Amino acid sequence: MVDFGNNLKTLRLKKNWTQAQLAQKLGITKSVISAYETGIRLPSYDILIHIAKIFNVSTDYLLGLEKKYEIDLSGLTEEEIQALLALIEAMKK
Repeated sequence: MVDFGNNLKTLRLKKNWTQAQLAQKLGITKSVISAYETGIRLPSYDILIHIAKIFNVSTDYLLGLEKKYEIDLSGLTEEEIQALLALIEAMKK
């Protein structure tokens, strides 16, 4: 479950949160977050679901079963963004 620890750390850093800040949001200790991120420990189902809700991702993503791609759209106009979204939807069909 190395993916879980790496995914958690990546999501936390994207929010510019410390381990202590995330721990506070989850009602656990900073050392538990550290253990998750280093792969020493895995969360309970309840905590896993809570983490998924906080970061607005699926539990499958957290566990490394689903890949999620992000694209930086900054600098694009609203029209350009809409064109890209339409292209993506067309490619999915």
